[in-house]
Amino acid sequence: MTKLPRSVILLGLVSMFNDVASDMIAPLLPIFLTATLGAGPAIVGLIEGVAETTSSLVKLWSGRLGDRGVGCKRLAVAGYTLSNCVRPLLAFAPGWSTVLLLRFSDRIGKGVRTAPRDALISEAVDASQRGRAFGVHRAFDHSGAMLGPLLASVLLAFGMPLRDVFLVSVIPGVLAVVVLMLGVHETAQLPLTAAPPLRWHALHPQLRGLIAAAGALALASVPDAFLVLYLQQSGVSLFWIPLLWALAHGLRALVVLPVSRWSDRGGRLPVLLTGWLTRAALLAAMPWFETRFAVVALYLLYSSATALTEGAERALIGDVADPNSKGTAFGLYHMTVGLLALPGALWFGVVWQTVNMHTAFVLAAAMTTLAALWLAYTARRMPRS
Repeated sequence: MTKLPRSVILLGLVSMFNDVASDMIAPLLPIFLTATLGAGPAIVGLIEGVAETTSSLVKLWSGRLGDRGVGCKRLAVAGYTLSNCVRPLLAFAPGWSTVLLLRFSDRIGKGVRTAPRDALISEAVDASQRGRAFGVHRAFDHSGAMLGPLLASVLLAFGMPLRDVFLVSVIPGVLAVVVLMLGVHETAQLPLTAAPPLRWHALHPQLRGLIAAAGALALASVPDAFLVLYLQQSGVSLFWIPLLWALAHGLRALVVLPVSRWSDRGGRLPVLLTGWLTRAALLAAMPWFETRFAVVALYLLYSSATALTEGAERALIGDVADPNSKGTAFGLYHMTVGLLALPGALWFGVVWQTVNMHTAFVLAAAMTTLAALWLAYTARRMPRS
């Protein structure tokens, strides 16, 4: 087996350290908002939706800047630095509006870094290794998301206040920026040019089909914040929630690499359809089980299922995107997914609050199924690549 380039491994380490910092906070934030600051589920949905939408809009802009020759590494450093400067300030938030502002700023940083980073990974390998490369990166990412909550749980167990846990997250965040700045070297930087034209019909048909279907899936996806509330309202105590969050990301790290490698050999589409339909089935099952054991099991299974397609989706974009516009292609993909995350988070929160939690999960399952069927339908109409 050919060894992956050093840059892919180091970018994985960067994401791991960043996710340690981020996920020391993320599983605790919905509870911080509801229990400490008095916000309701609709406000949680608003904050998460606005945060992801902000990130998605910036992703397209930063991807196009990378294609112009601004420098993918330079953009990635800027994005990681911004996020890790503002995220620990959540410790001082007096109300949910401040949390909204800080999450907005944090997600700008994510938007700046994501598309250029994915372009760096895609350019570092050829198509036969692309699924594996993105699988390795996502495995590092989820490993960090596992370690962050474990560290938060240890600190809480030793009596550290919740706000102080948020402050400690600055340490792994600094490590992420240092590794990126000193360890990752861009293979080639294009001279500054005009941004390539962005025309929907000029994109490869497979790229158009994936972006449209992934957007529909984003509209149906259940944000992690609501999965945390699902655990809490089912009787899971605060102490266990970061541990379960960590276990969920540990399972994601285990499944994402072998399934992404499978997409290198068996094709991207079978992986995508299998993963999306599995998610739909698990969402449909959630309203019918109310014991804590069943709720925890479904949460872990659903979390694992969300990782099944991460590598294959990104690898497909790298396969079919114009080599001179990879940053734009990744930015367009992330932008579409993120834009539809706002109405997705809002409708889920409103249905949960005004009807009930069970109805929200059933609707999400139905919409996820439709997204998978749309992808299958559009794939049959595409010319073979």
